Amino acid sequence: MGLLSSKKALVGLVLMVVGTLAFFPSLMANAGNVSVYLLAVAAVVLTAGTYLLGTSGDGRPV
Repeated sequence: MGLLSSKKALVGLVLMVVGTLAFFPSLMANAGNVSVYLLAVAAVVLTAGTYLLGTSGDGRPV
């Protein structure tokens, strides 16, 4: 059974990629308050994706 063979793992991977990409707008020099809110959303999405990917396999998650 491969890592990306379940739907839960694929959703987790997509959420991790989206969460990671959402961090990039805050790197701009003129980032304002919107980027602070986007950072909070990005952290939640990245955390949810990591959880889904980590718990998608059989056995005990690490």
